[in-house]
Amino acid sequence: MDQNRLRWAARRGMLELDLLFTAFLDRHYGALSEDQRQAFARLLGCEDQELYAWLMGRAEAPDAGLRAMVAWVRGGDGSAAP
Repeated sequence: MDQNRLRWAARRGMLELDLLFTAFLDRHYGALSEDQRQAFARLLGCEDQELYAWLMGRAEAPDAGLRAMVAWVRGGDGSAAP
């Protein structure tokens, strides 16, 4: 997915999600491997309510790949990179 489409997909119905995803895209997306980019795209395919719960630490994503990407988006430093 090209950068413009990705930015559009990262725009959500909640300001909190928009801010987290935009910051992640600006700071880290360019350094992701292809597998990590696929995990991020899969994350963007999830419902806003699920994303909000995962990113706010109220619930866990259903699989390890999504959990790792959620941790990276939340932490923003790449320390939890999948």
